Amino acid sequence: MALKITLRPHEKMILGGAVVTGGSSISNLVIENRVPVLREKDILGTDDAYSPARKIYFVIQLMYIDEKNPAELHKTYWCLVKDVLKAAPSMLGLIDQISEDILDNKYYQALKLAKTLIGYEEEVLDRVCESCGSL
Repeated sequence: MALKITLRPHEKMILGGAVVTGGSSISNLVIENRVPVLREKDILGTDDAYSPARKIYFVIQLMYIDEKNPAELHKTYWCLVKDVLKAAPSMLGLIDQISEDILDNKYYQALKLAKTLIGYEEEVLDRVCESCGSL
């Protein structure tokens, strides 16, 4: 089944490793084969990977869009996971789900869960900041 994507004017996306930018008006694309697709709102740049959960998302994003070096990316992922779980064991359930998807090569599903992980990390940090008060 084909995937229909509508891009807003000048919206970017990654399509099979290539960056695609829409024109000056709405663009409709029909993707007829299976290929990694990420819309601009789901793309995390290197400068935005500043927290542990965001680094995990970034590595999974690379696994999804660039399948050339999976062993190295998996190694990086497991190192990040180890450090995150050492600091925040409460993330274990979500990390387990993400890891299961990665082991099954379901990188897009892992990305969606990693987005949830980022949200959870932000909640935890907000609670810590609230309990410390403003300095």
